[in-house]
Amino acid sequence: MATSNAIGWFDIYVHDMNRAVAFYESVLQHKLEAIGDPTGETQMRGFPTDMGVYGAGGALVKSSHGRPGAGGTLVYFSVQDCAQKELRVAPAGGQVVRPKFSIGEFGWVTLCQDTEGNLFGLSSMK
Repeated sequence: MATSNAIGWFDIYVHDMNRAVAFYESVLQHKLEAIGDPTGETQMRGFPTDMGVYGAGGALVKSSHGRPGAGGTLVYFSVQDCAQKELRVAPAGGQVVRPKFSIGEFGWVTLCQDTEGNLFGLSSMK
């Protein structure tokens, strides 16, 4: 029987798209690309995504259907070393909530807050 991962896509809701794009591009050092919305109801900027590999794709979304904020779903970005990306959070306008810590055999995690008030994680194996 074919199975799939639980998450196929994610949206991170934002108030200020330009500010949020600048933050994530600065921290993750990846260009976010515009994604068209046939309904015309939302603005979207996608994270680099290859749907043929492990993991989920996703986008920053400005929409009347959702709002940013801490306490909801937590997205973890896979990175080479979360300590290195963590150093970019404050200069980009965000906040490190919990610096790099071990999660045992599953690697390391840093918890951060973006410029929109969203909590997110950085995850690495080293």
